[in-house]
Amino acid sequence: MSDTVESVIVAIDGPSGTGKSSTSKAVAAKLGLSYLDTGAQYRAITWWMLSNGVDPDDADAVASAAGKPAIVSGTDPSRPTITVDGLDAAGPIRTPEVTAKVSAVSAVPEVRTRITDLQRSIAAGAPGGIVVEGRDIGTTVLPDADLKIFLTASPEARAARRSGELKGADVAATRELLVRRDAADSSRKTSPLAKAADAVEVDTTELTLDQVIECVVTLVEEKRAVA
Repeated sequence: MSDTVESVIVAIDGPSGTGKSSTSKAVAAKLGLSYLDTGAQYRAITWWMLSNGVDPDDADAVASAAGKPAIVSGTDPSRPTITVDGLDAAGPIRTPEVTAKVSAVSAVPEVRTRITDLQRSIAAGAPGGIVVEGRDIGTTVLPDADLKIFLTASPEARAARRSGELKGADVAATRELLVRRDAADSSRKTSPLAKAADAVEVDTTELTLDQVIECVVTLVEEKRAVA
């Protein structure tokens, strides 16, 4: 790894269940980089909408309220945090209610603009560089990222992983939810889920988490070496 490189911005995109979060946190920790889970920010604003009586399916109402919550993301990969209006939201944003409505809220242009601005500000201020994970990082949020990676996996593998995370949730039902989420994220008009033209695709279907992490670390080190 080059000692002359001061910072590197890594964008990791892909659908749910491909290992984005676990990989991104581990890579950031190994390389001494900051880490940002952009999906948590969209979950946070969705949780705020639900908690404040804003109908997530009413795009106009969501748009009007998009600028109200104060969302703060901690970027320590060993202990990522997120607060909404000063309250710890790490647990509440992972509920089934939030999961069911996050696609609707995140599709609202005013929400995406607000959160994208926040993400760019965090990335620009990260000392030494940052690993940013999400669905539109390489295409929209940070199109000039030093390295773009797109993680994929078969729907079956993703469903098995996600059901395990959800402590025994039905695999078939989980697969259906993932496919539905993919369709919603890929078809939205504003910043849809997509692979950047210059992204490196990594299929994690047959790989262990450690293998995926090592693959991405190698890609980052190679990018730093030639920078």
